[in-house]
Amino acid sequence: MLKELPKAYRGLELLNVTSVRHWTDKTFSFTTQRPDSLRFRSGEFAMIGLENGERPLLRAYSIASPNWAEELEFYSIKVPDGPLTSRLQHLKVGDEILIRPKPVGTLVHDALVPGKRLILFSTGTGIAPFASTIRDPETYEKFDEVILTQTCRELKELDYGKHLVAEIESDELLSEVVDGKLRYIATTTREESEKMGRMTDWLRDGRFEAETGKALDPETDRVMICGSMEMLQEHKAICEEVGMIEGSNSEPGQFVIEKAFVD
Repeated sequence: MLKELPKAYRGLELLNVTSVRHWTDKTFSFTTQRPDSLRFRSGEFAMIGLENGERPLLRAYSIASPNWAEELEFYSIKVPDGPLTSRLQHLKVGDEILIRPKPVGTLVHDALVPGKRLILFSTGTGIAPFASTIRDPETYEKFDEVILTQTCRELKELDYGKHLVAEIESDELLSEVVDGKLRYIATTTREESEKMGRMTDWLRDGRFEAETGKALDPETDRVMICGSMEMLQEHKAICEEVGMIEGSNSEPGQFVIEKAFVD
């Protein structure tokens, strides 16, 4: 089929959608078949999308599935007037999406220098790359403790993360690998919940230290950040204030951020 498509589609592959789940009226996840040739590091993203006439409609999506999984999983926001997500949210099992099978990204272990505590800061669907990271055995080989934080406006928006952690805890093999090292801290900013507030505020006013037992420490902590541009900049500033250096694939550091966005 791809041979009949325009030149702009060269290098892309078609994948069948194998499942779709709508978590809220604003978020959904879906899985697809995985090409035999596709290899990726936990935390990387790929360009995926739909056919759109002469040129494909593609956006960067973090791969939420672990690198050992037989299927690919993606977690997405629904944007009513978004060029891609306005269409993607209507996917059904059996539909096809396009993928450029060359994943890239900075939210990977290789971009961090060795440490003891890995902290994953996310907001909304920014949890997607970390859904892969926390299901990767290498994560727990490299770190003694893994803290995943997610901040959303309403409680319902935290369901994907809660389900993910519960799934890990109930999985016989994964739970043995994780061995109690994973902690999930979920907060809301609009709807009343047990834990309220942005994580940037928690870091500044001492709540993060009180909750985890230690303030952000450049000597032992390694940080990954994924969310909106504003959220990225705020967290980056906090990391730099405590003396952390931003890392990359070519020059590993103490924290990394991802700048790929959907719609």
